[in-house]
Formats: sequence, C-alpha cells, structure tokens
Amino acid sequence: MKIALMQFQPEFLALEKNLEKAAALLDNTTADIAVFPELFLSGYTFFDADQTKACSVPFEEGPGLNPLLQISREKSLAVCGGYAEIDGDALYNSAFFIGDGKLIANYRKVHLFDREKLYFTPGNRRFEVFEYRGVTLGMMVCFDWIFPEAARSLTLQGAQVILHPSNLVLPYCQQAMFARALENRVFIVTVNRVGTETNGPLKNTFTGGSQIVSPKGKYLVRLATNREQIETVDVDPSAALDKFITKRNHVTEDRRQALYVL
Repeated sequence: MKIALMQFQPEFLALEKNLEKAAALLDNTTADIAVFPELFLSGYTFFDADQTKACSVPFEEGPGLNPLLQISREKSLAVCGGYAEIDGDALYNSAFFIGDGKLIANYRKVHLFDREKLYFTPGNRRFEVFEYRGVTLGMMVCFDWIFPEAARSLTLQGAQVILHPSNLVLPYCQQAMFARALENRVFIVTVNRVGTETNGPLKNTFTGGSQIVSPKGKYLVRLATNREQIETVDVDPSAALDKFITKRNHVTEDRRQALYVL
C-alpha cells in the first residue's frame, strides 16, 4: 500500500483556497492513501468559536468535502485529513477518511490540546477501525499521541496502520511515536504541518517532521521541519499482523489486565 505524506501549510481561514491547493496536490499523487495534517482546510490558530464555526463543514457530501470526494473518485485513491466539523451546535476537531469517492470514516478528536478546549467539543465516539482495500485502519488526531490508550485501543481492534493528522507545536511527538508503533506493532503515519501562523495576539509555530514508523520501530521516512513536502512510501500492512517481540512474548496476549489501573 502506497501512503503519501502531504506535509502542508494551509492559508489561515481560507477554506476554498486550501481545498483547491489540496486537490492540485492530489492530482499529482500515485498513492493509495494521501494523508494531510490536522485542520488543513482551515488553519489552526482560532481565536474563538465564531471564527472556528466560519471554517467548519459537516461530514457529508456538500461544498465542504465535494472537491476531495470528486478527485478521490476520479483517481481511485483515499484521502485522510483533519478539518473543523460542525454537527448541530457542536464543533469538533475531526479527521475524515474518503476512499474512492465515498465517505468511509470520521473521527472526532478525543483529547483536545490547550486553547482547543475553548471552542471545540471533545470527541464523543470511541476509537474505531475501518477497512480500506483489505487493510484495517484507524485514526487519531495530534495530541491523542500522548495518551497510549488511543493507539492501543485501535490496535486491540485490529488496526494495521494508524493515520495521525497533526499540528504539532511541542517537540516530543515524533520521538514518542517510535514507542507507540513498537509497543503496538503497527504502522503509524504522522503527518504534520509547517510554518508560523498568527491571529492577533496568538501565534503558533509548527514543527513539520512528518513520518512513518514501522511495527518494529523503524523510521521509514522523516520529512523536513520547515517546508512543505510530499513523500510517498510503500508499506506492507501485513507486517503489523505479527505481534511477537520474541517467540515467547506477544504485545497484546501477554497483557495482565487484572493488574492494571485504567
């Protein structure tokens, strides 16, 4: 399975321009799955709920996602990326998965980071997996990385590849995903954005460094920290089916749940 890391710098509050830019990039990819960063349709540094709502779209066929649905259908590929989702009165920091022109999965970020708590609603659904072209996939968004339970929950449901759209500003995640991939024996695809974004008194600088880590903790690709970049990597998802660390140690079957505090 070919996975493209679309390390992207959106224009803040410019939904249509970001959609057009993403569609142009997708038109040139040969990947099976193209993964964009968190909130790549809108930018990240919102001031309040009103500003967030102005860039939010529902998870449905309509103006917000139709350009991506169309190119997904035309090129027979899948697109995963983060966006501001509106559902009734609630706003979610979400990630969609579109495959071959169809809406397949939608994940709402469970663990909100810092100011996100001021305008987003925490995700109200469990971590869930889904199938695409015979591969079991799961999604997390950015700060979910610091909670091992997120990746483990997906692993226990059979995830082979975890897609992880991100807008990272802390320096820890790229290294931490080595542990998440190794302890679960899964592929983890972290796609981050780059650039500095300002909104009045607010400012965020994003760290790039998008990467894929293998089930054995190998960094298959690591992108630049300071520029937009696209890289496609061919992975073998079946490698994530082997959960043995040694011939006597299995990362899920050896768990002693009765002794854990959860």
